[in-house]
Amino acid sequence: MVLQEPLLFDTTVQNNVASGLKNRGTKRDEAEPIVSKTLERFGIAHLRDRSARTLSGGEARRASIARAFATNPEVLLLDEPFSALDPVMRETLLEDLEKVLRETRITTIFVTHDRTEALRLATRLGVMNAGEILQTGSADEVMNHPANEFVASLVGVENLLHGKVTKKNEGSFIASVSGQDIEAMGPMESGDPVILCIRPENVILSGIVSGSPLGSRNTFPANVERITPMGPYQKVQLNCGFPLVTYVTSHALSALSIKQGTEVLASFDTMAVHVIRKGFPADP
Repeated sequence: MVLQEPLLFDTTVQNNVASGLKNRGTKRDEAEPIVSKTLERFGIAHLRDRSARTLSGGEARRASIARAFATNPEVLLLDEPFSALDPVMRETLLEDLEKVLRETRITTIFVTHDRTEALRLATRLGVMNAGEILQTGSADEVMNHPANEFVASLVGVENLLHGKVTKKNEGSFIASVSGQDIEAMGPMESGDPVILCIRPENVILSGIVSGSPLGSRNTFPANVERITPMGPYQKVQLNCGFPLVTYVTSHALSALSIKQGTEVLASFDTMAVHVIRKGFPADP
């Protein structure tokens, strides 16, 4: 098990990584190549003779994780091992851990609040709240088909629109959201209360020009209320009669001359709408 704090022994890095093997009675000549390989895997071979007390936070995390891997465990438990690391250190350690997990195929239970870490590392995700597992499945299933509103919020579905089905079509339906009609796929019935989940990256912006297809399905005139920098993207908050969020590159914003107060068209495909039927067991 690797905890949030490294909790290394007051000895060298090499002795720390070898400690689990020593406790299991592994002979020194057998343990040495295992320790050397593990130190190399996690990029800390050059620190083998350093005292654990002198390590930086990132180096100590690497040593702690290497110590756990050295015993080739049947199950590895990692409790937010990247917490409090700076972004660069976090990314390099995440990259190395991802590679080692793929190589060793050690069954690992990884606890995290960071959905990027979960997506990078997991073959299967579980979302827990107040001690209860709300949903399990593949990364794609949980991220794009959340079971309820809590799961949707946790996995980054920022557009959660509450509405009611007003019309049933063949394989699709129309739901009213703040007086606006949104079409989505699914076997809903008229009168069903629903939550329409739309990931921000699935919302497309375009400029309003003469002849713009305002009548197209799931295309709405919108006012840009706020633009917030988010690394390589800009988070654009819209008012379409209902709130809508999208992520746009700085280049795209400049090309479309979008700024706060700009009138634009916001659109999304019917297939990009995940539907949660309120009142069912999956949506307590």
